[in-house]
Amino acid sequence: MKRRKLINHAALGAASAAALAACGPTATNEGASSSDLPRVRWKMATSWPKSLDTIFGGAQTICDRVSALTGGRFTITPYAAGEIVPGLQVLDAVQQGTVECGHSASYYYIGKNPALAFGTTVPFGLTAQQQNAWLYHGGGTDAMNKIYSDFNVISFPAGNTGVQMGGWFKREINSTSDLNGLKMRIPGLGGQVMTRLGVNVQVLPGGEIYLALERGAIDAAEFVGPYDDEKLGLYKAAQYYYYPGWWEPGTTLEAEVNLDAWNKLPKEYQEIFKTAAYEANINMLASYDALNGQALARLQAAGTQLKRYSDDIMSAAQKASFELYEENASADATFKQVYEEWKKFRDQIYNWNRINELSFADFAYGDG
Repeated sequence: MKRRKLINHAALGAASAAALAACGPTATNEGASSSDLPRVRWKMATSWPKSLDTIFGGAQTICDRVSALTGGRFTITPYAAGEIVPGLQVLDAVQQGTVECGHSASYYYIGKNPALAFGTTVPFGLTAQQQNAWLYHGGGTDAMNKIYSDFNVISFPAGNTGVQMGGWFKREINSTSDLNGLKMRIPGLGGQVMTRLGVNVQVLPGGEIYLALERGAIDAAEFVGPYDDEKLGLYKAAQYYYYPGWWEPGTTLEAEVNLDAWNKLPKEYQEIFKTAAYEANINMLASYDALNGQALARLQAAGTQLKRYSDDIMSAAQKASFELYEENASADATFKQVYEEWKKFRDQIYNWNRINELSFADFAYGDG
């Protein structure tokens, strides 16, 4: 029922926004006409290269829909990583007002507040559907925006990659001992878990991964999944492609908006922006699900060797993940508050999905 309410809410918002854009001089609910609404021009910094059309497409979807639903009166121009600021400095640019909004991942900024990791994804956390349930109906977005208020920012879920792959390696990784000393690109709390397993972790934006891997500056790297990884050419620099991406089971990207700029918007424009973010969130996941299987087949045909992480690595990583969460919760009150509420939600939805989804998947995806 909650899911239907969410869809109905988004559809109602889109219909209302479409009516606003088309209404000409007709009065809106608040008595203003669309011709009375201001012309607004914003810039959106992103953490992505334009070549990654699906993940950058989340930003583009927002910009296109906002323009369409306001008849071009409110326009946002998206910029690739590096065009205004580097990909890992989007939040800073939004906070400082260098740009009015950005499209990024909250876990890039755990150095500012470790609890921001939950806004994107955490190891052994929530799938895309579960993450949406937590963000929209489990208090997740409110929890993230309470943190973001310290940075004069408000955020909205605006894309999801689904369960990611486990990264590219130049040599086989069969046990935790094989991870020791490995140089790997991996951000967020997943990177902190890998550090505990002996990995020398580095954080690089997407556009820099291939060269670092190809030139030997790193031994392994993860990004998203087959479609984006193929575009980055990672298969040309490493042969072994591991799964599952246990550190990113449902990666949410987000629109980050400067609060001063947000508060200056007419209510109609705010509702349109939120509706556009809903669309971006749903559309990105659908796009990846449609594209990744085809891309994986191409990668395997090109010589990529698909490998599953051993139970040894998976068990060690899960143990290290929850040890990290408990340590962070003991050291940071904000992390503790978010983590405890998130964990309650995780336990509840895991119990439900064991019944309804896992039972189906075990049979339908199995050999029999």
